[in-house]
Amino acid sequence: QVQLVESGGGSVQPGGALRLSCAASRSIFSIFEIGWYRQLSGDRRELVARFNSDGTTDYADSVKGRFLIDTDDAKNTVYLQMNNLQPEDTTEYDCYAVASADGFQTTSWGRGTPVPVSS
Repeated sequence: QVQLVESGGGSVQPGGALRLSCAASRSIFSIFEIGWYRQLSGDRRELVARFNSDGTTDYADSVKGRFLIDTDDAKNTVYLQMNNLQPEDTTEYDCYAVASADGFQTTSWGRGTPVPVSS
């Protein structure tokens, strides 16, 4: 199991920017994928951004061109830079990581970070 500690949340006005951090308990080189989901209505969630083990990234269509995921390998930390935030981006963002534990693939979750976007 990978422990994930999130930080960087807070209130922001439309058009503003926010940077979320997710610090992992192990090297991101040993993690299959790491990124953020965000909560939707009706117990649904959407994959926002993902950093893959091959170095590629994936983004939801709704955030392409606005959000950027990046890593700091020395700090075992992944960052989500969120630019031009809009009210529809308001929700809880949840860091996750997929890694191997005793030969089994395991998904770990952070505590979640509320991001309210309002004027």
